[in-house]
Order: sequence, then C-alpha cells, then structure tokens
Amino acid sequence: MESSLSIPIFIGVDPRERAAANVLIDSLLAHSSAPLAITALITPQLQKQNLYWRPKDPKQSTAFSFTRFLVPQLLNFQGWGIFMDCDMLCRSDISELWALRDQTYALMCVKHNHKPNETTKFLGEPQTAYPRKNWSSLMLFNASKCEALTAAYVNSASGLELHRFQWLEDHKIGALPEQWNHLVDVQTPDPEAKLLHFTLGGPWFAGQESSHSAEWFIARDRASQLWQQPT
Repeated sequence: MESSLSIPIFIGVDPRERAAANVLIDSLLAHSSAPLAITALITPQLQKQNLYWRPKDPKQSTAFSFTRFLVPQLLNFQGWGIFMDCDMLCRSDISELWALRDQTYALMCVKHNHKPNETTKFLGEPQTAYPRKNWSSLMLFNASKCEALTAAYVNSASGLELHRFQWLEDHKIGALPEQWNHLVDVQTPDPEAKLLHFTLGGPWFAGQESSHSAEWFIARDRASQLWQQPT
C-alpha cells in the first residue's frame, strides 16, 4: 500500500550515468520537505527477480528505456509512485509535484510537443522521433489504474506501444506543469523550472556541455562534500 509518510520515487539508472543518478538523488533529498523512498531501477536486479527479460532493442538508448513501465508492478498496483529519468536535477521540493496527484487519472506527465531534429544524442545513441516524445521521462503513476502494465506486457509490447501510452485511454492521462520536466537546450530557458532534464546528454559525459553545466557541477560538488563528511 502507499505509504502516508514517504514519497515513493523510482529512478531509471543506466550504468553510464551513475554520477547523474547520484546527483539527482542528492538534489531530491536536499529540497524535499517529506521523507523519500527512493528505488533505483537496475536492470540486472530486475532480471534476477524475473521481472525483466526482454532483449535489448536497437533503438533503446538507455538501460531503463522499458523498465520504467514496471513501476506499477513494483507498487503491487496500489497507491501512487513517481518515475523519473536519472539525467535530471531537482531544484524544488518534490512534495509540490506529489501534491498534484489527481485520482481522475491513471498517469500524469508533462505533455511535451518535442520533435527532435537531431538523429543522435549522448554518446552517439539514436535519437528516435515519435509522438509523445519525453512524456515517459517523468511520470506520476496511479498504480491501481495501470493494471495493463504487467511484467508480461512490459516485456512483450513494442517500444512505441509503451512510450506512446497505447495501453491507456487518452482521457486517463493528466497534464503536469512544464516546469516539472524542463528539457535543457531544447525548450526556451525557464529560470522557474523546478526539474531540469538533460535529455540531450549532461555534463557528466566528457565533452558534453549544456546551458546548465555549471549548475550541475555545483550540485555535484555539494553532494561530494556531504558524502565525505564524517558521520
């Protein structure tokens, strides 16, 4: 059942982006006014639990491209949970996002109209264009209304079926404010953005610069200082 004390957050982690995931987690903790229950979605762990067995798709750019849709199953189809990509940086209290839950919907997300012009993104990974691009990078799942997302379905459905939410009726998808999934160097800069998303690649990759690189490095250094403090 959904905890009344902590906010369940699931973060998709790619082995190449461990630094990004660690900084994201610290940024969430640093700003939150509520306890957080953070779960990293690590593909080999999900495989050992017989929850994930599909082969790697040639269009799959991260290890968590499809595992994100296991969140309702991991919640036992009860309560709400947040999924977010690891290439993000939180600037605000995640409790504000949590407060936007609306029982009318099965899922809530920022409904971007992102039509990429580039064909590759970080590390030369393919940039695939499709309707509802980036909608699935941040999702509020109302797990009891997402019962279609069984492990069997997640492992057999096509990438487009999953990421375009073809398993869900359109009227069951609620909209979140764009400030909660701001696409860095894709959208017009927004100083009020609450969650930065380095969708094209972040400064944790050598030679990958962005308009918010300095801010990310400051967050990394702050986190590093905290990790090094004696307990």
